Amino acid sequence: MPREHYEIHDQRFNQLIHKNANVDLLWEGGRWCEGPAYLPAGKYLIWSDIPNDRTMRWDECNGSVSVFEAQCRNQNGHTVDLEGRLVSCEHLGRRVSRIDHDGKTTVLADRFEGKRFNSPNDVVVKSDGSIWFTDPSYGIDSEYEGDQAPTEIGARNVYRIDPSGEVTCIVTDMVQPNGLAFSPDESLLYIADTGVTHEPDCIPQIRSYPMQADGKSVGAGRDFIESKCGLFDGFRVDTQGNIWTSAYDGVHCYSGEGDLLGKILIDEVVANVTFGGIKRNRLFICATTTIRSIYVNAIGCVPG
Repeated sequence: MPREHYEIHDQRFNQLIHKNANVDLLWEGGRWCEGPAYLPAGKYLIWSDIPNDRTMRWDECNGSVSVFEAQCRNQNGHTVDLEGRLVSCEHLGRRVSRIDHDGKTTVLADRFEGKRFNSPNDVVVKSDGSIWFTDPSYGIDSEYEGDQAPTEIGARNVYRIDPSGEVTCIVTDMVQPNGLAFSPDESLLYIADTGVTHEPDCIPQIRSYPMQADGKSVGAGRDFIESKCGLFDGFRVDTQGNIWTSAYDGVHCYSGEGDLLGKILIDEVVANVTFGGIKRNRLFICATTTIRSIYVNAIGCVPG
C-alpha cells in the first residue's frame, strides 16, 4: 500500500500501522454496506447490505462470499455476545434480535414502555452481558432502508438490555445517535451523533459519557471529537484506547484523549469498521459498496 494512502497527523500513528500492508478488497457489489461483525469460532465476517435487505458472509479460510440471510428485515448493526451469538439491529423489524446456537432467532427487545422502537442502528455488548444499542430514525424515514413510518416513541435514544431482558433508556440528549463503543476499561461510553442529516446545526461528533458506579447507567455526556470530514458513523476501540472511526474519506484514528493520529484513506464513504481475525489485528472496513480490510498494529477490544 503506497504511503500516500495514509495521512499521518501525529507520530504515534506510525506505531499503529504497517506501512507495507495493503488495503485488501474483499468484496464489491453492495448498495450501503454496514454493521460488520467477526465471528471467531467460524472465522467469518458478517455485514449488512441494508437497501438490498440481505446480510452477507465472508469466509476468512477461502475468501468466498455468500448470502448469510436474505430478507433479513433490513438489518444494520451487528455484534457478537459473550457466548459467540450474533446480535443484530433490524430496521424493518424495529427490534434487536439474536441468532441462537440452534439457529433460531430470539427477539431481545422491540418496544420501550409499550411503544415500538424507531429503527435500532448499532449495538455493542458490555462485559456483564448487557446489550447497548442506538435507535435513530433512519429506518423509518423512507422506504430505502426499511418501512417509512411515524415514530411511536417520539425521540431518538440509546438503550440498554439487561441480561434479565429489562430495557432501560440510557441517553436522551442526541439528535440521531448512531455508532457506539466502550473504552477498554468500560469507564466511558462513546456515541456518535449524526443528527446533521436532520438538523443542519447539529455538530457531527462523538460524545463521551462516564459510566456510573452501578455499571448500568451513564452520567452527563460531553463533546469529545468533532468530525471535519463528513460524519462519524460506526467505530471501534482498540485495547490501548484508540478510536478507529468511519468518515467521509476513510478511517480516522483518534487517541483516547481525542487527538487525531492519522487516517487510512478509502475511495468511498466508510460506514463502519470492526476488528477481527485470529489476533483481532485485522481492521474490516464497510465502505459504501465494498468490503475492505487492512492489518494494523493494534488489537480490537473484546467484547466489541
